Amino acid sequence: MADHAAIDDRPDLLISGLQHFSFCRRQWALIHIEGEWEENYFTVDGAILHERADDPYATEKRGDTIVSRAMEVRSAIYGIAGKCDVVEFRRSADGVPIRDRHGGRREGLWLPVPVEYKRGSTKEDDADRLQLCAQAFCLEEMLACPAIPVAYLYYAQTRRREPVALDPPLREKTAECLREMRMLYDRAYTPRVKTSAKCRSCSLREICLPKLQKYPSARAYTDTIWEARDL
Repeated sequence: MADHAAIDDRPDLLISGLQHFSFCRRQWALIHIEGEWEENYFTVDGAILHERADDPYATEKRGDTIVSRAMEVRSAIYGIAGKCDVVEFRRSADGVPIRDRHGGRREGLWLPVPVEYKRGSTKEDDADRLQLCAQAFCLEEMLACPAIPVAYLYYAQTRRREPVALDPPLREKTAECLREMRMLYDRAYTPRVKTSAKCRSCSLREICLPKLQKYPSARAYTDTIWEARDL
């Protein structure tokens, strides 16, 4: 379980980084610690999908559901922040009071349900579910609401919304990943290369090379290359 003492004034980690972290610890560190980034088809296609989910930025009411798009969320306990594609506030006796965009209190009680948009179809790993669970952590903390029992993933390829049970095993796995991310970030440590079939679709394949292992970081390697070109 999480240590409920809030993270101090250290920078928040991005919730979206859980995607990178679950895919490869080294990829996450190269992006979020060393500041490296390369785009490929998968990252560009995914970014376009998120832009569509966020456009337009709005809150709309559909019967007993209020739909909020591009909602910014944060958890001081975990030291994470990000943006939810969609949060559906559903009228519920188990919910909490919420306010409208003008600051007025809405009638009734509402339970938040995060919905994350993804390209492709269901993945075998937990990357998408981890990100969704972290969003739920933020919403629960920000709104002081009960544990959110279920959230949803919408996949563009299948055009289906899939429920994700935010059960204790998923919550613990998410919390453990967030703790490990924080530890690596605070130590500024980039894990060593572990090659696998996933490397072929990695957006950092050209930067993350086995030859990097004799350098303390990917940035040190690229700096050496640029210095050599200047000679």
